[in-house]
Amino acid sequence: MQDAALAAALFAVTLGPGRLEGATGPAFQAALVLPLVWRRRAPVTVFGLITAVAFVHWLMGIQLPADAALLIALGTVAARSPWRHVLVAGAVLEIGAVMSAARWAPEGRFVASAAALTAAVAACALLGTNLRIRRTAREERVAHLERDRDQKARLAVAEERTRIAREMHDSVTHNLSVIVALADAVVYARPDDTFAVMERIAETGRQALTDMRRSLGILQDSEPDAERHPLPGIAQLALLCEQMGAAGMPTRLRVDEDPSDVPAAAQLTAYRIVQESLTNTLRHAPTGTRAEVRVSCLPRAVVVEVTDDGPAAPAAPPGRGIAGMRQRAAAYGGSLHAGPRPDGGWQVFARLDLGDAR
Repeated sequence: MQDAALAAALFAVTLGPGRLEGATGPAFQAALVLPLVWRRRAPVTVFGLITAVAFVHWLMGIQLPADAALLIALGTVAARSPWRHVLVAGAVLEIGAVMSAARWAPEGRFVASAAALTAAVAACALLGTNLRIRRTAREERVAHLERDRDQKARLAVAEERTRIAREMHDSVTHNLSVIVALADAVVYARPDDTFAVMERIAETGRQALTDMRRSLGILQDSEPDAERHPLPGIAQLALLCEQMGAAGMPTRLRVDEDPSDVPAAAQLTAYRIVQESLTNTLRHAPTGTRAEVRVSCLPRAVVVEVTDDGPAAPAAPPGRGIAGMRQRAAAYGGSLHAGPRPDGGWQVFARLDLGDAR
């Protein structure tokens, strides 16, 4: 649309009789400016058509103001075509400038006319080149921004996958370990206790399904399962320790200070660290092992300490558990240490820095 308006404006401004009488001049005017409608779609072709029309009316001795279309076409070639096309078009138009000066320059003014036309040719070529450079730089900036956006999107997807994998590992591994321990306990339970143990197995399974759906983001807060099993925090550690005791590992809990001011996300992190630590003890320590959990809610930090009195486990390849706990602690600018205690047993110590979050 803009190119059509440009062609119409140039035709109106330069419309006038040529050196021949009749309709020849206006016809050549139209033939010179009409191809400009397609100048951005096919710049080289448009330049070739306009050059051919200009050469014909030069042969016929017609001098037309619409020859300015040649300069516009050259600028478009310089802005949108490969460099070799720009060089060829510039050379062709320079030859045309010299030919025009030789034919129509006033006597004694050939050099001045040729220089003026050459300057116009060079100016249009430089203008088009400048537009090309600016457009290329703009496209590169846009491409860079798109690459950054795509990279950020990929990083966000990777982080979300890591989060889901970590949540699934911590929650599902814990619940399955408890279910296995409770199932083993059924064999040794008294008949009167069998029903209670089976109820705990069913409830733990429901908890596992709820946690799985929450990790995948498909659990709505209004659903009964979400209300029955809210997002765990420090307040739910008592139930967790009771669950571990029912699975055959007596666990004592101590919480220092009121945790109500601790942000929910930090509480979830503390809960998952305790959960994973107790799950590892339940899986690897022998029957009869006792555990102790201590959570200290400090003004600017939460300190988590989980210990057990079981024998030191043999060296094993590192898994997701401890690495996941370290990642959780690092997300709060904290640290986590896990290893055997000097006096026997195992210890997990984590600190979550809250800064001014409380």
